[in-house]
Amino acid sequence: MGFLAWLDSEQVRGSIKEMLRPLYRLLRNKKANFVMKIFLVIAVILTIYYQVFAKDNIHELYEEFLGHFNSNNAWWVIIATLLMPVNWALETLKWQVLVRRVEEVPFLKAFKGVFLGVSLSVFTPNRIGEYGGRILVVKPENNWKTIVATLVSSFSQQIALFTLGIVGLVGFIHFFLKTEPILTFGIGFIGFVLIAFMLICYYNVRFSIPLFEKLPYLRRFTKHMEVLDQYTFQELSEALFYACLRYTVYSLQYYLILRFFGIDVSFLLGISGIAAIFLLQTSIPLPAIADLFVRSEVALYVWGFFTDNDISILASTFGLWVLNIIFPAALGMLFIFTVNITKSMGVKKEGEL
Repeated sequence: MGFLAWLDSEQVRGSIKEMLRPLYRLLRNKKANFVMKIFLVIAVILTIYYQVFAKDNIHELYEEFLGHFNSNNAWWVIIATLLMPVNWALETLKWQVLVRRVEEVPFLKAFKGVFLGVSLSVFTPNRIGEYGGRILVVKPENNWKTIVATLVSSFSQQIALFTLGIVGLVGFIHFFLKTEPILTFGIGFIGFVLIAFMLICYYNVRFSIPLFEKLPYLRRFTKHMEVLDQYTFQELSEALFYACLRYTVYSLQYYLILRFFGIDVSFLLGISGIAAIFLLQTSIPLPAIADLFVRSEVALYVWGFFTDNDISILASTFGLWVLNIIFPAALGMLFIFTVNITKSMGVKKEGEL
C-alpha cells in the first residue's frame, strides 16, 4: 500500500506527465492521426491474413464449403449470414442502453463503434481493443466512463452465456456422457449458485465503487465509475434481455452452419452442444487469435458424437468465426478512416495532458 500511495503522489504523476509530454506533442501533429489509422488498418489486415488466408488447411476448408454450397442446402448458410447484422445490432442496442447514462449515442454511430471495437479486438490480447474501438465514437471526456459502461455490457453477455451454457452443459452430460445423476445434479447446482452470485453482483454493480476508493492508485478513477451508481434495475434488465437475445441469435447461426456442412443433429441436441462449447471456450481466458483454436478442439469432441467428418466440424467452427468476427472486423477497418483518433484520445491543446 505504501508503494501504491507513492505511485499516486503528485510528484510521481508530475514526472510521468513530463515524460509523456514529447509523445503528446507528437500526437498533436496532423500526420499522427493518419499514421495511426494506417498502423491499425495494417494490423487488422495482417491478422486477418494470417488467421484466414495463411491457415494451413484453408484450401481444404474452402473446398468443403464449395461442395456444400453447390448442393441444395445453401439456404442454411444464407440465413446464418443474414443473421450476422442482427447479432451485432443487438450488441449495439445492449451497449446503447448502458452508454446513454454517459452520453447519447445514436444507433448508427454506436453501431460503428461496435464494429470498430471488433476490428481492434482481433489483434489485441483478451479483446481489449473492443473498448478502444467504442471510445472512438464518444466525446474524449467520456472515454473512461464509456469503458466502465462497456465492462457492464460485457458482464451482461457473460451472464447470458454462462446461464444458458450451464443448461446446455448439463443436457450434454446427461445425454452423451451418461454420468451418474448425482454428478450431473452437482454440476448443475454449482453452476446455478455461480449464476445467482453473478446476478447479485450485476444488479449491485454500484457497490464496486467503495472498493476502488480504498485503493490509493485507483481512487482517482472513482469519478469515472459514478455511472455505476446511476443504472436502474430496468436498464440492467434491458441490457441482460438484449444479451440473451444476442446469445440466441449466434447460437442459431452456429446450428444453421452445422446443418449446412451436413452435421445432422436435432435442434435441441444441437443447441445443447453449442451452449456447452461456448461455455467451455469462454471459460479459458485467451486472446482472440487463440479463440478459434480452442473452439475447434472443443467442437471436435462435442460434434464427434454425431459425425466422424472432422473437416466438416472444423469448417463449421471456422465458418461461424469468419462470419461473426472476420466480416465485422473488415467492415470496422473501413470505419477507422472516418474517425479522428487523436481527438478521441483527448489530444487538444498545447501543454495539456
